[in-house]
Amino acid sequence: MPDVPPPLEVNREPLDGTCPRCGAADLRAYPVVAEQGWVQVVKCQHCLHSVSREPWHRLGPIRLLADLV
Repeated sequence: MPDVPPPLEVNREPLDGTCPRCGAADLRAYPVVAEQGWVQVVKCQHCLHSVSREPWHRLGPIRLLADLV
């Protein structure tokens, strides 16, 4: 049987605060791919309500040299 690589995991950074929808105190910030491309979101981990969505790098975790100049 071939070796299976471990699944990729996104680092979900814990944030202080509570969800405006359900009141849970479990907010996390992490990147996701959405309709408009990569965005950095803050989501409640209890009800998955998006507290905020900000545009991120156009290719997500891949940084092009042109993006750095």
